[in-house]
Amino acid sequence: MKEKIQHPVRMLTLAAIAGAFIGLTGCATTGQLEELQNKVNADIAAAKADAAAAKSEAAAANAKAGDALRIADEANRRSMDTESKIDRMFKKAMHK
Repeated sequence: MKEKIQHPVRMLTLAAIAGAFIGLTGCATTGQLEELQNKVNADIAAAKADAAAAKSEAAAANAKAGDALRIADEANRRSMDTESKIDRMFKKAMHK
């Protein structure tokens, strides 16, 4: 008689443990999955917007750097012209 009682008790215990396991692990609902997908999509959109802004700022910085390089080259050319003029004036003054 003990064997007959233990078998249904074991089955009931296993069923209770399985039910508790399923209940504790939980399942994501469709609404939760959609909410998560919307959040991920919003994060991706924000990242794309940030990347586009960074690309635009980098292009502007590159243009400014090009202008600065052009101005520096012009200043260097003028400096070299002035130096050669001063050298010629000095040599001319020394020959007198």
